[in-house]
Amino acid sequence: MPGYGPFLLCDFHVHTRWSDGRLTIRDVVDLYGQTGKFDVIAITDHILMKKDLLARLGRLATLGTRAFGVQAWCFDDYLDDIREEGERAMRKYGLLVIPGAEVTQNHINGKGKRNAHIIALDIKRYISADQPAVDILREIRRQDALSIACHPHHRTTRRIEISTCHLWDNRSDLSHLVDVWEAANRDDLFSVTSVKHFPYVANSDFHKAKHLYSWKTLIRAEKNWPAIRKALCDNVDVAITLFRPGAWQAA
Repeated sequence: MPGYGPFLLCDFHVHTRWSDGRLTIRDVVDLYGQTGKFDVIAITDHILMKKDLLARLGRLATLGTRAFGVQAWCFDDYLDDIREEGERAMRKYGLLVIPGAEVTQNHINGKGKRNAHIIALDIKRYISADQPAVDILREIRRQDALSIACHPHHRTTRRIEISTCHLWDNRSDLSHLVDVWEAANRDDLFSVTSVKHFPYVANSDFHKAKHLYSWKTLIRAEKNWPAIRKALCDNVDVAITLFRPGAWQAA
C-alpha cells in the first residue's frame, strides 16, 4: 500500500517438545524459517500448575517420557535452548526468536472459572502457575516482560476443551495489567476483544506442523524486540492475516 513500508509476519504463540508440542525448537525454527516468509516467532511453552490433571494423564500415557510443561529446575536450560536456536535462526533465516512461556491454569472442577492462560514474552525467570492470575500478571510486569491473554473468550467451533475466560470475565479489574489480547487463535476469532478496543494480536497456538497454516500477525516495525513490543502495545500498524499454503507468493 502506498505510504507503508514492509510489515513483519509474526507468530507469538508457539509450543515445542519442551511442553506439549510435537517438534523441537530447532525443528520449529526450520519449519518457519524455510517458508522464507516469517520474520518473528516466540517460543511459549507451558508452565503448568503442580496439580494439572491433564499433564498427569499425559505423563502416564507416555510412561513419563514427556513432562508437558517446563519446570522450575530446568527453566534456565529452556531459555538457553531458545537463545541458542534463536542465534542460528537469525544467521540462517533472518528470523527473530523471542523467549516466552505460557503460564497455564487448568482447573477441571468447580474452580474452572479461574482458568487463565497468560503468555509472557521476553520472560527472564520462571513464573509459577500456582498463584492467582493477578499475581502472574504483576510478576510479568516486574520482569519487564509483555503479557498476552490467550484465547480469552469462548471459541465458535465445537470442541471439548477447558474454558480460559477468567481474564475476560474479570477485565474490569485485570485489563490494566494485560498488555495484549488474542483476537485470533489458530482458526478462531474473538471479536469481543475489539469491542473494548484492547490491543490485539493473532497467533497460531502452534503444536504441530499443520498449525503453521493459521492466523498470524502483521506488524510495521523494525525487526528488534523493543520496536516490536512498542508496536504491540501501541497497536498502531498492526493487522491480522491468515497464512495458508501458497500464501505470500510473488506475483
